[in-house]
Amino acid sequence: MTKPLRIAFMGSPDIAVHVLAAVAEAGHDIACVYSQPPRPSGRGKKLRPTPVHAFAEEQGYEVRTPKSLKPAEEKARFAALDLDAAVVVAYGLILPKAVLDAPRLGCMNMHASLLPRWRGAAPIQRAIMAGDAMTGVQAMMMEEGLDTGPVLASEETRIFGFDTAGSLHDKLADLAADLAPRALDGLADGSLKPVPQADDGITYASKLTAADQRIDWSRPAWEVDCQIRGLAPFPGAWFHWRPKPDDEPVRVKALLSKLSDAHHDAAPGTLLDDALLVACGDGGAVRLKALQKPGSRAMEAKDFLLGNKVDKGTRFE
Repeated sequence: MTKPLRIAFMGSPDIAVHVLAAVAEAGHDIACVYSQPPRPSGRGKKLRPTPVHAFAEEQGYEVRTPKSLKPAEEKARFAALDLDAAVVVAYGLILPKAVLDAPRLGCMNMHASLLPRWRGAAPIQRAIMAGDAMTGVQAMMMEEGLDTGPVLASEETRIFGFDTAGSLHDKLADLAADLAPRALDGLADGSLKPVPQADDGITYASKLTAADQRIDWSRPAWEVDCQIRGLAPFPGAWFHWRPKPDDEPVRVKALLSKLSDAHHDAAPGTLLDDALLVACGDGGAVRLKALQKPGSRAMEAKDFLLGNKVDKGTRFE
């Protein structure tokens, strides 16, 4: 390792906690941690800090939670830290040019995709939902554009047919935690040189919306399977089910699925057996492996079927 660098860490969710811990363990000086402001959560709407905020306070780091870095006083406070570098992981705020330019070595972002594919807010989910076979983590030098900066270092991993957004998040968190200290060393000693991103293959991982969550059984089976796994465990893809013909529809989350090799000529959404094999629009099918009803815990399909009568021929909406 090069001599310890004076670092500001900027991040909010769980994946960023892994990187912060790794950078600190590598011996770098964490001058300050920036994170999103605490937000109301739970039934009592009590203010809850982000995972990074909570971890940083436990470690005794100074934590700052500005709503924006655009005000002149916030830019000045950041510049006054006299940093060698900033490490950014899913922070959630735009960094103004004055902030990007303040550290001696610049701002390094750990991004959870293989750029320029899946620039933006939801690269883990979008990669699975698109059926990508590979993804990874990249250390990227930040500039004013959205994830447009040159890439310093990369680590790749396969996306398997059983991966969910949750399992892939955990794999990428481990990769990011391993890569970040090495990338910082390479940036500091000059052994790693930023390489501009390709001009082709650019895609954007737009923020997830409610429209992404509803399952359309008329779509091809592989798309439905990728949607379910890409939105699991949160926010979850869902469909409507009527326990009885005259009942109001129940919104059920599908939290895990498996692509089937079954073929059929049934209407989309029809159960092809008594074990939650659902017909899709291309003559293919997906088997639901985990589900959750409103107000209930998530459960495996076999446990769901013990308490819910869902027979062959049932039609999900």
